[in-house]
Amino acid sequence: MQWQTLANALFPLGHTISEKESFLSGTGQTRQETVAVVGTTNHAPIGVEIALAQAAFVLDTLRQHPLRPILLLVDTQGQRLRHRDEMLGINSYMAHLGKCVELARRKGHRVISLVYDQALSGGFITSGLMADACYALPDATIRVMGLPAMARITKVSEERLTELAISNPVFAPGPENYLRMGGVQGIWDGDLSTQLEQALLHVQNTDLRSATGKQRGGRQLAQTVIDAILADQHVLTP
Repeated sequence: MQWQTLANALFPLGHTISEKESFLSGTGQTRQETVAVVGTTNHAPIGVEIALAQAAFVLDTLRQHPLRPILLLVDTQGQRLRHRDEMLGINSYMAHLGKCVELARRKGHRVISLVYDQALSGGFITSGLMADACYALPDATIRVMGLPAMARITKVSEERLTELAISNPVFAPGPENYLRMGGVQGIWDGDLSTQLEQALLHVQNTDLRSATGKQRGGRQLAQTVIDAILADQHVLTP
């Protein structure tokens, strides 16, 4: 979906969202409140410039509009794979963006994200998964890594990974699989403006993704491991 079409569907009462070199920013109006909107389009790679621009927008929202909710619109091919970005420390820029989102949350801003096109790799972590809740459109593409690349990294054959992807959502792309794992809170279809308003009304700042993934059958052990670690910490605490 084109971002202009998406913006009109999310904010039928009006918005000021604009694009500059694949960077989206502005505000949208719901029936209850004004929403700060920041994101990317054109499958933008998250390089140092976009990471800084997103972080600056979040910090400006904190300073100028306390408690205003923030919507992250996600369409990215992941972090930009360039020697220049690596030498500049792209990991630090992306970490800075993540810290800014976390600061907004601690200051009382509700933060949600919407994958409306493509969400890949590390670019998705800071521009989508850092939100209190992440949502997706039915036709969105979501994956951590393509199976061919995963085969090269893990040394597991692509044929075997393809077999695993049939039954295990961890290996399979698509919003439905991330819904099962708890990474995506819900898939929006139909009236997007109403679903956005409902999502903003029910934001929780407690990370329940592992527990949700266990309930949905997509991640069987993550919450069990977390509970075991917390239990051990409690035992060792004097």
